[in-house]
Amino acid sequence: MGELETYERLLEVGIGRRTAIAEALLETGCAVVATDVHLRETPEGVRFVIDDVTDPDLETYADADAIYALNLPPELHRPVLEVARAVDADLLFTTLGGDPPLVPVERVSLPRETLFVSRRGKHRPGDSH
Repeated sequence: MGELETYERLLEVGIGRRTAIAEALLETGCAVVATDVHLRETPEGVRFVIDDVTDPDLETYADADAIYALNLPPELHRPVLEVARAVDADLLFTTLGGDPPLVPVERVSLPRETLFVSRRGKHRPGDSH
């Protein structure tokens, strides 16, 4: 989670039922918005929006410094990257098992998996906003 907590405003794509990262980010002082194609319960303080990243409402993502996704399926790598670029945000994601990233990324080794990062635009960790 170290990479994620360097951002002030984050948006999680496809939160599903795994809310621990969003909750932990809140505890570090980050603002978190979560999306999913289905209504999901999120921790208090996490704003939730129903949205489909393949047909996104860019207003939902516009304030994010970074967009992140956990276990992002390959068919969503490009759509999520396009959203991140459209709103000038970095993209950070993990994949399922051995799925390789299908978009250009930097790799950050984590204890049990790899975090894939695509930096774009003016928002960088540690920048003043």
